[in-house]
Amino acid sequence: MQITIDGRTAYAYTGGKPFDPGLPAVAFVHGAQNDHSVWILQSRYFAHHGFAVLAWDLPGHGRSAGPALDTVEAMADWVLRASLAAGARRVAIVGHSMGSLIAVEAAGAQPAQVSAIALVGTAYPMKVSDALLQAARDDEPRAFDMINQWSFSGVTHRPGNPGPGFSVFNEGRRLMERQPAGVLLNDFSACNAYAGGQARAAAITCPVLFVLGDGDLMTPPKAARVLQQALPDSRTVRLPRCGHQLMAEQPEGVLKALTDFLNPLREPAKT
Repeated sequence: MQITIDGRTAYAYTGGKPFDPGLPAVAFVHGAQNDHSVWILQSRYFAHHGFAVLAWDLPGHGRSAGPALDTVEAMADWVLRASLAAGARRVAIVGHSMGSLIAVEAAGAQPAQVSAIALVGTAYPMKVSDALLQAARDDEPRAFDMINQWSFSGVTHRPGNPGPGFSVFNEGRRLMERQPAGVLLNDFSACNAYAGGQARAAAITCPVLFVLGDGDLMTPPKAARVLQQALPDSRTVRLPRCGHQLMAEQPEGVLKALTDFLNPLREPAKT
């Protein structure tokens, strides 16, 4: 699906089915230097099981026109306005990494528009190391290598190499290479600067799910504690043998966590 927002083209993958505003809506939001394709399994499943799906490319990412937005607050506002423009008056937001901060900001800023949030591979504050920021600024290929090395729990695990010619490492590298130059530094800087998480969490009224990887080096499970403490009624699923790219390493585990969480929340969309 393509829409025009703020005079620019925005793209959302709808899971292989036309977006139906009469169904409960789920917006999937990717992390830094990624795009909608990280959610292919989960977005297709929900689209074929009673949900209307919007897997967004944020501005300047994937098929959405730039420039990239430079704050989490602006990204959250964009996701809410883009989802509304697409026909979703109320939406559950599933966010990975930077996308999880966007989900927190959106749910706290506009609680009436958000039915639930799932925070996948999250941390707050989401500080980026000086070494990685410098690499993102001065040597993007080196930054991609660092991210890939730290994003997976191992080399030989499934689905790392389920068949000849397939590798989650190569897949992750190509995904990052598809994004325009400068997006990585923009995204990391936005994560590094975001300071409103606790205040927004205090205003959240919808159900909240944390999905964390036990082997995550980028956003280790302990880094989610500030948000978990701010959201005492939330639930948490921890996936074993899983790093930061949870949807690549444990796609079925992420899907089960999301379906268990979102299926009971289904309700007719308000028109």
